[in-house]
This record gives sequence, structure tokens and C-alpha cells, in this order.
Amino acid sequence: MATDPPGAFGPLFDLFLHHLRVERNLAANTVDSYALDLKGYLSALGRSGVAGAREIAPEHVQGHLDSLREGGLSARSTARHLAAIRTFHRFLISDGKLEEDPAAELAPPKQPRRLPEVLSVAEIDALLAAPDEATPEGARDRAMIELMYASGLRVSELCALRAGDVHRDPGLVRVLGKGNKERVVPVGEIALAKIESYLAGARAALLRGRTSPHLFVSRRGGRMSRVTFWTRLKRYALGAGIRKNVSPHKLRHSFATHLLERGADLRSVQAMLGHADIGTTQIYTHVDGRRLREVHARHHPRA
Repeated sequence: MATDPPGAFGPLFDLFLHHLRVERNLAANTVDSYALDLKGYLSALGRSGVAGAREIAPEHVQGHLDSLREGGLSARSTARHLAAIRTFHRFLISDGKLEEDPAAELAPPKQPRRLPEVLSVAEIDALLAAPDEATPEGARDRAMIELMYASGLRVSELCALRAGDVHRDPGLVRVLGKGNKERVVPVGEIALAKIESYLAGARAALLRGRTSPHLFVSRRGGRMSRVTFWTRLKRYALGAGIRKNVSPHKLRHSFATHLLERGADLRSVQAMLGHADIGTTQIYTHVDGRRLREVHARHHPRA
């Protein structure tokens, strides 16, 4: 691709791209992305009369970012341009062409936080009904999906469970989460019943005389892997006619959202999810708020 920008920055631009390719050994596509983003910036500097690196001021960078946004570029893409500019400036500093980064104090544009997509209760019901419980794999998968939706476990936590981690009375599962932090999560009667049914026959059929400390096992006798569970979950979702891109994490999102929709407090949901910071859990209040707005729009006579 043609990468040379007009003006006085052509040689520095070429040196920077060489630095990315040779010294940092970045992939060709990554280098091309840097080149494309910086061409516009360096062209803008030329139009502003900037003749050398030491003449670059924060207002030049801010003006370029403002023009990108005014041209319709998203906050995410504008933030990427700023990151490329800062990388270029750091290279100029290391090469002695610049004393300090004129973009250092500029804040990246705020990006709208993406709300997690969740499954409806009807979609959850359809997903849970998809496994064939007459087979050992189906009974295991039904128990896994029920437990994940009932407790909001991460898929890594679900697959790492040991047979002794589920306590029928008083209805709890003991989980080793991120940072080796242990937490106890309540589990409903339906999920516990499915786990008991799986333990009563399907697990032994999968193990075929072998032993395993893990709760959920494969035909080979090892513990279920995250990839295998994810693959089977997608297959069940397709078979149930669910059009959304179903993943284990979407089950976790659905667990939290459905709890909040039915009146659970945020601190309790935080504890069950194993979030260290309640700010991570607060995204679900936005999901709940969206649902309330939809209900209002559908049912209020003056909406």
C-alpha cells in the first residue's frame, strides 16, 4: 500500500514503519493499520503549518481528533487513532526528535459501554429442554446448563467443579474463582435435582469404571473442557431455534439480569458472580433499566 504522507514528516514516517516491522516485528496488517491512521494525522499537521516534530502542540492533536469525530468516526475508532499517534510520538522521543508527548494529557474519547445481550426466560427454557437426558452426555449437559444458569458460574469454574463441591443440603456450591478466591453460591432445587440425576447414573456411564475427582466428566474420563461445553451449548441453541449467539458467558449474563429484574439487590448479585468490584456488576442495572423502559413504552398510555 502507498504509505508516504505529504510534507516534512515523510522520512520520520518511514523510519517509524521500519521500527514497527523490524524492531518490534509487528504483523504486516498491524503496520498497515498504523500507517493508515497516521497518514491522516501527519497530513493534518502539514495543513496546520507544522514543519517539524518539535512544533507539534496538544491543540494540533486535539484538532485532528475533533475533525475525525465530526467526520462521523466512532469513539472506538477515534481512540485507536489516538493510540497510534501516541505510539508515533513515543518513537520520536526515543529517537531524540521530540522531548515529550504532546498527546500525553489528552483523554481518549468516552466509548459507550456495550450492554451484554441476554437470553429471555423462554429462550432459557428452550435451551434447557434441548439435551437428550436419555443419553449420558445429554444428562450431563442438562445438569451443567441448569447449574450454570442457576448459579452464574464462569465456564472455567463450572468445568473445574469437583464432585464434593455441590452440597444438596443446604443447597450450595463451593467455587474456586479468579485469584483462587473461594465463594459459596446458592443453587436452586431444579438444578440440584438434575445434578443428582446425573450422579445417579450418567456420570458412572461416562467414566466406565474409571475414577475422577471432577463433577462433570467426558467419555474419556477427564473433566469436561470449556471448549467442548461451549461447542455443545451452541449446538443445543441452534437445535432449540435460538437465533442469538449463545455462549457460556451469555448464560452468566442472563443469570444476573433475571435476578435483578425480579428484585435481587446488586450486592447479592455481586457476591454470587464473584466480582471484586461492584462497578463490574453495575452494568446489569443498565440492562434492567433498558427492560423497564421497554415495558413502559409498550404499556403506558402516554408513552
